[in-house]
Amino acid sequence: MTTATDNGLGVLQGSQLKLLRAADAVFLRLAERWDAPEFRYPFLMRCKDLDTFDYYDNFPHLGLTATRLDPERLGGLLGEAPRPVDRMPTEVMEPTSFALPSAACYSIYVDLAGRTLPAEGTMVTTVGTCFRNEDHYRGLQRLLGFSMREIVCIGPEDRAKDHLLRAKDAVTALCDELGLDMKIEPATDPFFDKNSGKAKMQRLFPVKEEFIVNGLSIGSVNYHRNFFGERCSIEAGDSTAHTSCLAFGLERWVHTLTERFGSAEAALAAVESLS
Repeated sequence: MTTATDNGLGVLQGSQLKLLRAADAVFLRLAERWDAPEFRYPFLMRCKDLDTFDYYDNFPHLGLTATRLDPERLGGLLGEAPRPVDRMPTEVMEPTSFALPSAACYSIYVDLAGRTLPAEGTMVTTVGTCFRNEDHYRGLQRLLGFSMREIVCIGPEDRAKDHLLRAKDAVTALCDELGLDMKIEPATDPFFDKNSGKAKMQRLFPVKEEFIVNGLSIGSVNYHRNFFGERCSIEAGDSTAHTSCLAFGLERWVHTLTERFGSAEAALAAVESLS
């Protein structure tokens, strides 16, 4: 049984939670095959780190923060407001330095800031709880907070691009094995400022392609060129690092696999039988 409402808050139970973990185990095996060690980063990021990436310019509609409540003002509110409090008013909130990131990979670049990597670069995988301030939510297909597994390449340009090709081949093979009718389509959401030179290059070489099943994006490959390398001063040998990543929305995989096999139990059996 799954409790999923349209307020962006969904609950995974029983077999569906097992299915999420089993799907993630498949993605982790890819990371191990590609020598990508696993890291776990904090749930929060500093606002100034996200701003370093022009996040609030390019994705103002997604932004969410973690805000401290002032105890004295909160006490005054609770003494006067009808209970339970439906919305916390801004006057009891303190200015915050921390954000709820919308993707798992941002913390990787911050963690590597100022480093010089080997000339061949490195690989990293992580799973994070990501948050997006969407204009609507729908069951497990579109959540306020969701799980994202990413496998990230940080290195020279050719290796970052090779990671994209290898990732697309791996996901295509996986979907074929699971009987998913998957298409790869260029994403429509921007990454770079639409007036920048990088945005013009994006139109020639898509920086993001999505894996679409029944109209739903269940993952993506993303090429950032040397953007994060420049902003975080990450070098690969004697050159600014390029980055690319393979990302999976785990709850969306639960939804898609349950729909494909008719039940979470049947989907779980199919995933666990993968070689």
